[in-house]
Amino acid sequence: MDRGAIRRRLALGLAVLTASGLLAMLNPGTAAAGSYCSGRKVRTLSFSTGSVQVYKRGGYVCAVTLPKTQKPYARAMSVSVQARGNRPVVDEGSFRHHAGPVTVHAGHRCVRVKGSVGSGSVSSGWILC
Repeated sequence: MDRGAIRRRLALGLAVLTASGLLAMLNPGTAAAGSYCSGRKVRTLSFSTGSVQVYKRGGYVCAVTLPKTQKPYARAMSVSVQARGNRPVVDEGSFRHHAGPVTVHAGHRCVRVKGSVGSGSVSSGWILC
């Protein structure tokens, strides 16, 4: 293989990497939730202004609240996870992209998950028993 062919392949590889990186930055909501919590997604709780995604791994439950639409300014958001018999772990405040993640060790106990974005909210009741 001559130098020209090697350079063309390297240039093509660099172009593909750059394009995929730009696409990921332009559309952060698609893959962002999976990177906040580890484990497998067990539930998505949707509501009018967003959703709460719930993940489970090895007795731990993790949740993150995502808004339905990305805005350039911060909004009031919250996420809460409570294992039965314990106090809830809460992350609330003004955020642009997400609230959380919050993680609790639930073992084999039920958990309650709550989330809100602006005026919309959701509460799961006791789940994952």
